[in-house]
Amino acid sequence: MLHYLQIENFAIVEQLNLHINDGLTIITGETGAGKSILIDALSLVLGEKADSNAVRQGCETAQVNATFTLPTDAVAWLQEKDLMSGNGNECLVRRVINHNGRSRGYINDQHVSVQTLRQLGEYLIDIHGQHAHQSLLKPDVQRKLLDEISEDKSVLEDVTQIYEHWKTLKTALDNLGGEDREAKMTLLRYQVQELEEFDLTTEALSHLESEYRRLAHAQKLLENSQEALLLLDNEETSSTLSSLHNTNHLLEEVQQHDAKLDSIITFLENAIIQTQEAVGELRHYLHHLDIDAASLHDVQQQMTALQDIARKHRVRFVDLPAHFEELTLQLDELENYEENANRLEAELIDTLEAYEEANEALHQQRVQTAQELGEKMTAEMHKLGMPGGHLVIAVRAVENAPPAATGTDIIEFLVTTNVGHAPKPLQKVASGGELSRISLAIQVVTAQNSGVPILVFDEVDVGIGGGIAEIVGQLLNHLGQQRQVLCITHLAQVACQGNHHLQVSKTFGEESTHANIVALSRQERVEEVARMLGGVEMTSQSLAHAQEMLQRSETE
Repeated sequence: MLHYLQIENFAIVEQLNLHINDGLTIITGETGAGKSILIDALSLVLGEKADSNAVRQGCETAQVNATFTLPTDAVAWLQEKDLMSGNGNECLVRRVINHNGRSRGYINDQHVSVQTLRQLGEYLIDIHGQHAHQSLLKPDVQRKLLDEISEDKSVLEDVTQIYEHWKTLKTALDNLGGEDREAKMTLLRYQVQELEEFDLTTEALSHLESEYRRLAHAQKLLENSQEALLLLDNEETSSTLSSLHNTNHLLEEVQQHDAKLDSIITFLENAIIQTQEAVGELRHYLHHLDIDAASLHDVQQQMTALQDIARKHRVRFVDLPAHFEELTLQLDELENYEENANRLEAELIDTLEAYEEANEALHQQRVQTAQELGEKMTAEMHKLGMPGGHLVIAVRAVENAPPAATGTDIIEFLVTTNVGHAPKPLQKVASGGELSRISLAIQVVTAQNSGVPILVFDEVDVGIGGGIAEIVGQLLNHLGQQRQVLCITHLAQVACQGNHHLQVSKTFGEESTHANIVALSRQERVEEVARMLGGVEMTSQSLAHAQEMLQRSETE
């Protein structure tokens, strides 16, 4: 949910700090007061297109900050993109717009693209109003909504799993050969034969690299080892070994006078033994150290040849063994094409039969769910002032369609608002107000099964009044019990149903205009509802009526 919204120099807002509560929040104000500023700010911070008009006149930049508590799927998405903060599932989203129209987006103080903001917004908020870009107009969203409300989610999961297996088999068969199989085999045979000349095992390459390093630095190894041996054991000068012997002898002479020297002498004796062993090993190393220019030349040639081949095959030197193994496997599959192709084709046939069976089960489930959901949505439309309205969810099976992860059905929400008229797709509904109420009906029915956590309704009460307006408010209140809902309204009947109430106002200066949004107290709500009932002039009668309406909504 949305907890906090901060707006600076945005449109006609100079500075606004707003805490948003859960439940249903009503937003009201005089016509032209700027009630949509809140929605515009939310849209902007979550990736909507920005331009210079968003920046308050005379300012360099505008900024919108929003703090959200994220749903589980949004948390997983941000974790995948390494954008989570250390504050659990809380998320800070920020958008900064320059006066030239350019903008920058941030998630948890990490710079992100506008596309990333928009993708996050799809997990968080859905705006319903007189706008053609609502998510419910998208076929994929309509399909997902229908599947999410189905009782048995495993039916779709079976289709998806079988599809993934089918796709893997088909890819393997496509890669197996085809018309250019002979050309592929010719090339692979050449490549494998070229690589077979070398011992391409991980161990062999590691040994070759080690041998090259040893031979290339043989002279330095010899010089340093000889110097180290002189430092450890040299009869002509003081060496480490002679110093250890002398030190040990000095302490042994006085050991009998203090038992605390015993452990020190033991350490020295061990050091002498280990130093003698190191001297022996070092003499052995020097005796067998090979400084062979011819061997170095041979190893250099092998390394150069292998590095050239690695570049030719566009792989790293260390990946040559795995590359050789992969080429050998591909050649084997092509040379045994018929056997492998027959096996894959048989598996494909079996998998396709399983897919068709699972897809048919999904289709039947969708048909049943669509009928039930359509009836419920139609009933809600009738409550919302569309007595002649009817919503149908069409589920059409596409014959001979290739498998898909979500099945092969085409799902479409069709609606009519008048008796005797054929249902049409949602996006072709002429009235924006009707589309808003249809969206509300859909959200109310499906609220417990699907949907983003924040819903915004922009004047869904356009064209209605009286008892229908009160029903709209009750439905919004019911929806607010399950999700966070923000609603802009001009009807008192709707405003009374809110759990919280924000008022938008506009003030005029000599050279500037300011918009402000404040949370109303209980008494201020009474006055605002009275204004909505009776206009600017509030009477005792309108105040009493407003008081009565609020009390009734609170007890329902």
